[in-house]
Amino acid sequence: MLHRMAGKNFCVSFADPRDAETCAQIGQSVMWDNGAYSLYTRGKTVDWGLYYNWLEPRLGHPHWAVIPDVIGGDDDANLELVRQWPFRREFSAPVWHMGVSLDILAYHADEFGRICFGSSGAFWQVGSEAWSRRCDEAFNFLAQRGAMPWVHMLRGMAVSGKRWPFASVDSVNVARNYKDTNACPEAMARTIDAVQCPISWHRQPEQMELIA
Repeated sequence: MLHRMAGKNFCVSFADPRDAETCAQIGQSVMWDNGAYSLYTRGKTVDWGLYYNWLEPRLGHPHWAVIPDVIGGDDDANLELVRQWPFRREFSAPVWHMGVSLDILAYHADEFGRICFGSSGAFWQVGSEAWSRRCDEAFNFLAQRGAMPWVHMLRGMAVSGKRWPFASVDSVNVARNYKDTNACPEAMARTIDAVQCPISWHRQPEQMELIA
């Protein structure tokens, strides 16, 4: 079934790398994910040095990787992981957690051409009202700073084709669900690929917080 997906863009997680070689051989491109979300939901930690060693022979155009991040971690913890990252920035994307400050988003936008949005804190549920307001705020912020960077939405397939100009999104929809419906995974992926995000952003009104 995986070989039916030849020519597609793949996401392979360090938390489950069993198909890494096949995806690199048959895929148009591979996003190497650090696996932080899977590790977080399982209550596990990781030696990021092992992730670096795993990535070293796999990074090169058109493939790219997600820089390690600590879900629920503070700004300093995540910035330190970005500073320790040993690879060229053109192959790299830091994660901006939506629950942290826009100053961190600005830092990533200035230093990298590609950023991942990660849902966290009050914005954990992708597509919720709170998440949508925060996403509007983030894109308003990026747009007023000049050229929009490449923004990848982690766990973001549900918001593909909505108003936000994501350059790419990922999910495990096909890998997990094709067996349950006896569907063709390539046909599922083709349907997903036919849905496009807008390439520009129109400023959205922001809801101001009330202070008692």
